[in-house]
Amino acid sequence: MYYRIRDLREDSDLTQKQSAKLLNVSQTTYSRYESGFLDIPSQSLITLAKYYSTSVDYLLNLTNHKEPYPKISSHKNK
Repeated sequence: MYYRIRDLREDSDLTQKQSAKLLNVSQTTYSRYESGFLDIPSQSLITLAKYYSTSVDYLLNLTNHKEPYPKISSHKNK
């Protein structure tokens, strides 16, 4: 289900343990994310997207465009 996070991890020469540390989870939990046995929390998806300079949509296989979306500037009501 989450084959792209595995592919990006492997392309970056990272181990599951290193990626798990990035997300502050165990290697077992991270392995379950990659295999699809456990859904990835949204904050972890955001962390991975930022780390790999891509979008959450790419990680979730909703787009084939690897480039991240432009950052949205915050608007404050005055």
